[in-house]
Amino acid sequence: MDKSEYKIHVIGAGISGLIAANVLEASGYHPVILESTESVGGRVKTDCIDDYQLDHGFQVLLTAYPAAKKYLDYEKLSLQKFVPGAVIFDKGKKKTIGDPTRDISLLFSTISANIGSLSDKIKILKLNAILKKKSIERIFSEKEKTTLAYLRDFGFSEEIIQQFFTPFFSGIFLEPKLETSSRMFEFIYKMFGEGHAAIPQSGIAAIAEQLLSRLNQTSIQYNTTVQEVEDGKIVVNHGQELKSHFTIIATAPSYVIPKLKNQAVTWKSCETLYFETHTRNIDKPLIGLIADPDSLINNICYHTSLNTACNPEKELLSVTVVKDHNLEESNLITAVEAELLEYCNIKTNRFIKLYTIEKALPDIKNVLYDMAPTETRLTTSIFVAGDQLLNGSLNAAMIAGERAALGVIGTLEDGLIVEEFTSEFT
Repeated sequence: MDKSEYKIHVIGAGISGLIAANVLEASGYHPVILESTESVGGRVKTDCIDDYQLDHGFQVLLTAYPAAKKYLDYEKLSLQKFVPGAVIFDKGKKKTIGDPTRDISLLFSTISANIGSLSDKIKILKLNAILKKKSIERIFSEKEKTTLAYLRDFGFSEEIIQQFFTPFFSGIFLEPKLETSSRMFEFIYKMFGEGHAAIPQSGIAAIAEQLLSRLNQTSIQYNTTVQEVEDGKIVVNHGQELKSHFTIIATAPSYVIPKLKNQAVTWKSCETLYFETHTRNIDKPLIGLIADPDSLINNICYHTSLNTACNPEKELLSVTVVKDHNLEESNLITAVEAELLEYCNIKTNRFIKLYTIEKALPDIKNVLYDMAPTETRLTTSIFVAGDQLLNGSLNAAMIAGERAALGVIGTLEDGLIVEEFTSEFT
């Protein structure tokens, strides 16, 4: 049978599914992507509302991600880079800190900022040096502890943990207690040190659009909800059955495989609110952190401090909430606006949109960096992908998609073709 004749389906057009399709195409196969919505990207999407560019949640690309460097063309994405630092709002004061070795303009503000002790700043330099030399493989092979325990064991003071590490990494891990694995902390910290945090000029969705643009032999069926997957068969909208030699589930498999219901992935959620303001009180492309442990809001960003494809007349501010609360939307907006004024001296002009991302990141206890293609194989012909297999990151989503595709390819090349299905398809 010719490679193009194999019926290979990829469920989900998120980053992991798009990578899987790219890898399959590169080996001569013609996969079909089944996507439940009307567009690609999964959690990586962007809207343009009133000339404002709104990503579905505050998301950045870390340019040092190995898989991103392999699969993305950064130049074509027109990446807009953040300055390597942060503005910390603490007790009504605004302090700017950063890495002056990478941006000399941060030298004076970092030295003069009353954030942590001299001992803390020496330890940061020590941590930078350690992780620069430490391989990714070694990071993910070491015993796990919580990020909070890691920082305390390293000797950082409670002051700098509360003022910097907690608000900064809470926004990344989407949980306020730094309970995320120390492996993930070291990996993300290393990636920040070796590259930049950036957003494509046309928004985070440009990453998915670029991956989609490279698919020439892949067909996509939008608005197609998968109800159940079995070896050789996929049940979609209204009970329609599709024959499939191989299926890659690039979403949580427990939703479509009944026997996995007790193995459902747990997810971290967050909310991102967008506001219009007349001015911005962070001049450079820097993320703002709210250091008060009692605050509801965690981090803020003026997206108009970067060049965007949209051209708004005023400023666009995003606010991220990672803490649990029981507020209705209107009350949440009111509470966030009040805290912006109290903690950051920011008065909003108007509210634009709220994104509640219930499945923002998988909540994984034993985080991994990589896996063998054979480990993505669930049954005779069903493979799984998605960042929930490894760790909650764009890098992991890409690796998992690649590994699942290689698992299918390896099965075919090893001659383990499901011949019992072939006669049914012809």
